[in-house]
Amino acid sequence: MEGYTFERLWKELDEGYQIYYTYMDKRYMLSKLAKNCYSRQLVNLNEKGPHPKNQIVTLKAVKELFDFMEDIEYKIEG
Repeated sequence: MEGYTFERLWKELDEGYQIYYTYMDKRYMLSKLAKNCYSRQLVNLNEKGPHPKNQIVTLKAVKELFDFMEDIEYKIEG
């Protein structure tokens, strides 16, 4: 998404959005759990592989990953 910034991603996570994105040909869902605590969940579970299905990450980890995210979509929890 051209023009999509990290600040916008951070704001949307704060507002309760679930962010779906592709990273290394895998589809993930990112959501905020608490202050500086985010859940990163592997969505396409139909294959075996070394990628963890669920991770708890910090905002710093999300920021480091942001430049490599592709096909970003978002949904509202509920």
